[in-house]
Amino acid sequence: MSLNKVSVDDINVKGKRVLCRCDFNVPLKEGKITDENRLVAALPTIKKLIADGGKVILCSHLGKPKGEPKPELSLAPVAARLTELLGQEVKFAADPEVVGPNAKAAVEAMKDGEVILLENTRYRAEETKNGEAFSKDLASLCDIFVNDAFGTAHRAHCSNVGVSELVDTAAVGYLMQKEIDFLGNAVENPVRPFVAILGGAKVADKLNVISNLLEKCDTLIIGGGMAYTFLKAQGYEIGKSLVDDTKVDYCKEMIAKAEKLGKKLLLPVDSATITEFPNPIDAPVDVIMYDAKDMPADREGCDIGPKTAEMFAEAVKSAKTVVWNGPMGVFENPTLAKGTIAVAKALAETDATTIIGGGDSAAAVNQLGFGDKMSHISTGGGASLEFLEGKELPGVAAATNK
Repeated sequence: MSLNKVSVDDINVKGKRVLCRCDFNVPLKEGKITDENRLVAALPTIKKLIADGGKVILCSHLGKPKGEPKPELSLAPVAARLTELLGQEVKFAADPEVVGPNAKAAVEAMKDGEVILLENTRYRAEETKNGEAFSKDLASLCDIFVNDAFGTAHRAHCSNVGVSELVDTAAVGYLMQKEIDFLGNAVENPVRPFVAILGGAKVADKLNVISNLLEKCDTLIIGGGMAYTFLKAQGYEIGKSLVDDTKVDYCKEMIAKAEKLGKKLLLPVDSATITEFPNPIDAPVDVIMYDAKDMPADREGCDIGPKTAEMFAEAVKSAKTVVWNGPMGVFENPTLAKGTIAVAKALAETDATTIIGGGDSAAAVNQLGFGDKMSHISTGGGASLEFLEGKELPGVAAATNK
């Protein structure tokens, strides 16, 4: 699947105002950025636009302020960190309405090669509804639009789709191109054996992914909270573990589908169990390991056990392509991160092309120190999932065709 779109290499931005939609939706703890993977991933496109003499206006959302200017979700810390990463000032336009007097004055005064960052696009309620008024505000600031936010490519919002319809040229950035080249190749023409690993809490989020990947991969591994609905479908006691009772039949269908297609479907054979969910999430917990067939009714599975970790690691060893989306347990807790660490370690040691679908698995791989051992870490959780489902992404479709 190629992306035949106008890219930043095809446009001349010298002296032009370029609005660049990035994905700066980074995790913050007490105003500090705890994972800057997304900022670093955006740098090549930003640097290219600066080097070519564009007037670079960056925009992004952060979290879910739901149309209110919530100070704890301001992009101010991002502007400060980007200034350090780029080695030049990134001026922050602090307008609660995003395109307000500060932004307009800053854009008016820009010289070629300068950079400003607008406030959180979701401070405007229209953003997530793709409302025309906000799209027009954004378009009024620029001559050219560049979309490099793969993380929101699966949403049709003002700052990635609405604005692109109001400018002459809507190009894609390097990150967008790389994401689609990597994920596209992995799913459409993988080097086999192709192993897909799915984790995370909810089966409902990954229904179509499971079905699509079963057709494409050789082995599908399922861990994380969603595995317990599958284990229930197999008739096991799952205690107080996370379950989606409305999806038990679906899981049965998928188990049958795997068998019919001759695919390996690997599910946990043991679990790390607890009695009470940790509060705060990283608080110490007492864990007892139980085999899947022996889970007591009063305990909750919160990570894959050591036997499962070994089985999953073994499956990855002989693979040539591995796609991983979603952690194996409550990885935010050191005691319940062991399964996720084991899988990350197995991926770091394999010779396969390893692609990490964004979101929690990307954060886990980076926090655990395995980031540089992976072939590609996607910056989009939901977007990479929809890509793995084989869907067209609105943010990509909206870009100008070559």
